[in-house]
Amino acid sequence: MKLSKYGQFAGIALAGTLALSACGSDNPTGNGGDGSAAPQAGDVECVDGGGTLSGAGASSQENAMAAWKAVWEGACEGSVVEYDAVGSGAGRSQFIEGGVAFAGSDAALDEAETEDATERCNGSEVVNLPAYIAPIAVAFNLEGVDSLNLTPEVIADIFNQEITNWNDDAIAEENPDVELPDQEIVPVNRSDESGTTENFVAYLAEAAPDNWPHEVSGNWPIDPVEAAQGSSGVVNAIEGGEGTIGYVDASHVGELGTVAVGVGEEFVEYSPEAAAAIVDASQPREENTENDHAIDLDYTTDEAGVYPIVLVSYHVACMEYEEQAEADLVKSFLSYVVSEEGQQAAADEAGAAPLSQETRDALTGTIEQISAAS
Repeated sequence: MKLSKYGQFAGIALAGTLALSACGSDNPTGNGGDGSAAPQAGDVECVDGGGTLSGAGASSQENAMAAWKAVWEGACEGSVVEYDAVGSGAGRSQFIEGGVAFAGSDAALDEAETEDATERCNGSEVVNLPAYIAPIAVAFNLEGVDSLNLTPEVIADIFNQEITNWNDDAIAEENPDVELPDQEIVPVNRSDESGTTENFVAYLAEAAPDNWPHEVSGNWPIDPVEAAQGSSGVVNAIEGGEGTIGYVDASHVGELGTVAVGVGEEFVEYSPEAAAAIVDASQPREENTENDHAIDLDYTTDEAGVYPIVLVSYHVACMEYEEQAEADLVKSFLSYVVSEEGQQAAADEAGAAPLSQETRDALTGTIEQISAAS
């Protein structure tokens, strides 16, 4: 491998570098966008001579990817990462077809996708590496209301179009101090296949199965009232309407009102800390191989302080690539992403929950084994 180490790379200006290939980043909600210090890189393993690394997938990672891109490119001269935030489903397809070196996905590859991806990876293992952990916010636009308490059953009934007015008794009962308008509820869902959708409906199916009897999928299961493409599209639809409500990666919420979700006997607002709590309480996916790190989230937890609607966004990669240069670039970039500095950059710029030291060590051990066929 032709890797070289760059030491502390401080003071990287994000202005002008946050734009991602083929898409624009939304305004992040973290610290880096408010004039505070930009993210920094520790010991980044750079590839001699640089090169271009291509990726595509989850729009939930836009803000974090912008920070990772800025720091990694700044530390590694001549290195460029091009990430097209086309959605998880499209990203997985592009990866399986060999169009990109890695995919960003809000859902781990399923059995059929894994089989196809194994062929794409020269018969080597394909791995799901959790790179970005964040709450999925239930966000709404209701004049004069900033926050609402909603149980899983009420959230399910709203998105299942069973509760259709904001002053419905089921909502009023949980929010006695809120003046709720006699106004139609307009639920907004993703129009594209999305890992955010898959995580959100998985939560509804497990936490409120009687109210959400639909199959878990990255595609919205019922005829929509309103639909939009990508995280940015959903936010724009919520902001542009009245009485609208949708689900979106929390880094995209901005000034919208948000839901505190019923967990046990309390209502829990989203936060990186609350999101991290459910990940720590969950188990690895049963079918994982030694180097696969997909997580089986426990959406039905009643543990205090846990926010249960969580998105775990993965970077999907091969353990073996055809070309050494591509393998080295993948190793370099993914090593930075899962590092303490990379995770802190995602926390600062996008409100993500940083991976634990134990998880980072396990991921690093896998990434270090990435190699090339020739």
